Amino acid sequence: MDIRELEPRNVWGSFYDVTRVPRPSKREQKMVAFIEDFAKKNGLPYKKDEVGNIVIFKAASKGCENRRPLVLQSHIDMVCEKNADVEHDFDNDPIEAIIDGEWVRAKGTTLGADDGMGVACELAVLKDDSLMHGPIECLFTVDEETGLTGAMNIKEGFFTGKTLLNLDSEDEGMVFIGCAGGCSTQATFAMETEPVKDGMLGLKIKVTGLLGGHSGGDIHLERGNANKIMARLVEQAYEECGLRVSTFNGGNLRNALAREAVVTAVVPFAERENIRVLINCFAADIEEELKVTDPGFRLEMETTDEVREILSEKLQKRLIASLLACPHGVIGMSHTMANLVETSTNLASVKMDGKTIVIGTSQRSSVESAKRYVQKMVSSTFELAGADVECGEGYPGWNPNIESPILKLSQESYRKLFGKEVEVLAIHAGLECGLFLDKYPGLDMVSMGPTLRGVHSPDEKIEIKTVKMFWDYLVDVMATFDADKDK
Repeated sequence: MDIRELEPRNVWGSFYDVTRVPRPSKREQKMVAFIEDFAKKNGLPYKKDEVGNIVIFKAASKGCENRRPLVLQSHIDMVCEKNADVEHDFDNDPIEAIIDGEWVRAKGTTLGADDGMGVACELAVLKDDSLMHGPIECLFTVDEETGLTGAMNIKEGFFTGKTLLNLDSEDEGMVFIGCAGGCSTQATFAMETEPVKDGMLGLKIKVTGLLGGHSGGDIHLERGNANKIMARLVEQAYEECGLRVSTFNGGNLRNALAREAVVTAVVPFAERENIRVLINCFAADIEEELKVTDPGFRLEMETTDEVREILSEKLQKRLIASLLACPHGVIGMSHTMANLVETSTNLASVKMDGKTIVIGTSQRSSVESAKRYVQKMVSSTFELAGADVECGEGYPGWNPNIESPILKLSQESYRKLFGKEVEVLAIHAGLECGLFLDKYPGLDMVSMGPTLRGVHSPDEKIEIKTVKMFWDYLVDVMATFDADKDK
């Protein structure tokens, strides 16, 4: 069965169209062109700014002309992650979305429902002339996933509405009214290498099978971090078997939990049996630690004859010590909202290019001072190890407003449609709403969406039945917004 046959067909058809267009963060040109072409084909006025953000305007339906404009907003880029055994070119290949029981997922890659489903719902709104609503402004932003530069560069007056629905949340039945702010910290070591001596055995060691996930929404689940696990292994193997590292690469994006890591290394040939025993014992220990959170964890080792150079012993010690010492995970919980992570940090990636070793991390907090503190905690760790450290300025959080008019309307709409209360929450992940407030003070906002799981990983999936629920909810909110102005 094709996803275009799912209900509501207008939404799933639009989502299918979105999956056919490559849209990696910072390389969304094809998607920008697709949305521009969509506006032109449907005779809808639009504006595009210098960075690629687009807003498309749709006139009010008959009888609703006196209402205030309502802004619908989603981001057009997606996180591009794939399993190691999958061949996929995110710059050119479409996403292959498939139905898997009650869910839709992709074949070994991220699905891009974050935030492709938000984009699809906006396109469906723009195409459907049967809907009741006041003036609609559909805002599509670029580069949300790797810097929020689209939202950062929104100019005053780009859109006119004073009320905004952010369509980038991942839990049906929940409305979000606040989010964490975030920043990044990058550490760089200069490469120092030496040739491999005679009598050494080359090894390739892989950590795979971790669940990974969103560095904000999943950080509290305490899943395994491939970089941390590999650093622990290297440190132990160095002490017991004299293991020397040639390359260390793990993780990928700063907003994703590291799922895989690969090290090439050497040990003295005389240690060939000892290292195998160590690997097996270490794997058993980690399997026990992660049996609940990451039951698919795997540690594999094979020999290789391709190792020619290794890191200097001094650099290896500095690198591994800093990875072990670097904080990762939840730093503090909120004291004002139950079960909400307040502050966290993610040891996201280790990348080597032959000249440098670059470690990428990201920090989040709903408290600005706490965000800066944990950033300093991370930067200090790498500075003590002799790395050059660059601290990004980051983006602000979004403070909850429980008196929000659009929140009250959203609560009433959900109660009317489904006969129960919608949950009102803040989220530890970052949303663009805080940045919009910088340019549009007083903007009234909520964030909503269907149910997604495994975002920012190849396990990403969207629950089919919640798409219909979310669409009905969105349509009702649009129909109800500012309805008292119709007379």
